[in-house]
Amino acid sequence: MIDLQINGYAGVDFNELQVDPEQLDRACRLLEQDGVRSVLVTLITDDLDRLELKLRHLAALREEIPAAGRLIAGFHVEGPFLNREPGFAGAHPADKMRPADPTAAARLYEAAAGLLKLVTLAPESDRGARTTRWLVEHGVRVAAGHTDASLDQLRGAIDEGLTIFTHLGNGCARRLDRHDNIIQRALALRDHLWLCFIPDGAHIPWFALDNYLRLAGVERSVLVTDAISAARMPPGDYHLGRLPVHVGPDLVCHLRDSEHLAGSTLTWPRIREQAAAILELSETTLHRLTFTNPAHALGLPTA
Repeated sequence: MIDLQINGYAGVDFNELQVDPEQLDRACRLLEQDGVRSVLVTLITDDLDRLELKLRHLAALREEIPAAGRLIAGFHVEGPFLNREPGFAGAHPADKMRPADPTAAARLYEAAAGLLKLVTLAPESDRGARTTRWLVEHGVRVAAGHTDASLDQLRGAIDEGLTIFTHLGNGCARRLDRHDNIIQRALALRDHLWLCFIPDGAHIPWFALDNYLRLAGVERSVLVTDAISAARMPPGDYHLGRLPVHVGPDLVCHLRDSEHLAGSTLTWPRIREQAAAILELSETTLHRLTFTNPAHALGLPTA
């Protein structure tokens, strides 16, 4: 698997201000043992200066730790340029969100030391798609997510280089217009976007995911884990950065004392098992959804 969105693993939270080197080494080794080829370490919304510190620290550790150097293809920054409205903000702290601007994007780019590979933003927060354009010009893929962008805003962002949609069906309000909503808008533009989905049965019911895959097409779909530190761990209390998260017996992650989903406990072995048993996907199809397509979406080699 090539995982475009992973926030933590095996008890290690990649969103800590300074991830412990030994813990990062252990998490990377366990991911490799579980069959993962490479990942984008994902950082969620936080103060810009804290995001810079996290990126610099992780970039340095990647150079020092062989397993991290093998596994971590780069970084995915999900935020802080998101839609802060209830529902669309999801588990992200709305008070840390800010409008997109190229100067802020440049700070993240420099802190990542050439390893910023993907930024998720809300196109409606990016006036004139200026930040999208700047990122694409600097070799960074841009995804829409946690967004209620109009069809015209999405098209404008695509014209400036937007190519991915982060965890479609999530990061949006529970109640939407029955026709003109962000899910339908993204599906309408499926020929121009890689559409990512979290296949755990909680973020999207299995029957709905089956519908999405049929409509979007295997050719344009990508499966991601959105895993947090609770992945590969028992039920209990965890953290995603500064956010307290509870994992119940069903292995579903929620913000503590909240209905908001906060990442997942998915692992690659679980995806393989459930994709075959529930979605009835062939190994060939699953390989495309979890390896070939994400590689193409990022411009990574598949050999």
